[in-house]
Order: sequence, then structure tokens, then C-alpha cells
Amino acid sequence: MDLTTSYPRSVHEKLFGLVQIARTIDKGKATAEGKQGEYHYNCPMDQHVLSFLGIDHDALLEVIKNAKGDAAIEAYVKPFIDKKSPQEIEAFNREWVTHKPDNEESRQYFLQLRNAIAPDRTDVTAWADLLDLDEKRNVPKRVPVNA
Repeated sequence: MDLTTSYPRSVHEKLFGLVQIARTIDKGKATAEGKQGEYHYNCPMDQHVLSFLGIDHDALLEVIKNAKGDAAIEAYVKPFIDKKSPQEIEAFNREWVTHKPDNEESRQYFLQLRNAIAPDRTDVTAWADLLDLDEKRNVPKRVPVNA
């Protein structure tokens, strides 16, 4: 996978029902090939999903490096996902695709990025949507929810 010329899969894209892991795998494949570009395998977002699953990032990267194809990588990941209940997966997915900056420094960084990418999209408040915007994916307009 060459992330110098393409994007990894969206945070929203599911593998075996779970968000983020397909993107993490894509970044691992690019890292294994030395073609990660501006992407970082085992970034905090990758760490979060790998921690949820109990997967060591180095072990996954070794699987990726030695895999003959996607089926071998997916076969490695699937048992970890299968250990989670549908309710745990749904809760993770819901929280993860709506995850917002959780401190002032993160919020300022988020706003700086959003303003550089799409200053008119003040409806975008979650990291997953911001990444999709940055990677030229369609992000539906959100109606603000008053808390």
C-alpha cells in the first residue's frame, strides 16, 4: 500500500464490524513497504483500537510484513474481534466515530486543522469526520446538537 499517493481506508470503514482497524492495517501495510508518507502507524488512534482488541502493534506489523495477502492479516485480527461482544463493538464504534478533542490543546489543534481543510464546516466536530474531509471523502452535514 502506497500512502504517498493514496489514502488509507476511512475510520468509519468496518472490518468484521469494527471501525478504525482497517485503517490501522492499511497504515501498517504502508509502513512495512516504507510508503507511509505522512501517516504514522501506531499513532494514538491506532493505539486505541489495538488496545481495545488486545493486539500488540509490533506483532501485528510482523504479521503484515509476512502475510501473503489480506486474508492472512484478517485471519490474524478476526479472533481478537470475535472475543468482543456485539454490544462492546457497537459501543466502541459509536464512541470512536464521534470522538472529539478531549482537552484544550487537542481542541486547538483540531480547530487549526479544520480551519485549514474546510473552514466552512463548523459542523465537523469529530476526529473521524475531520480525517475524512482531509482525505477528500464526503462527510454529510451535521445538525448541531445542543447539550
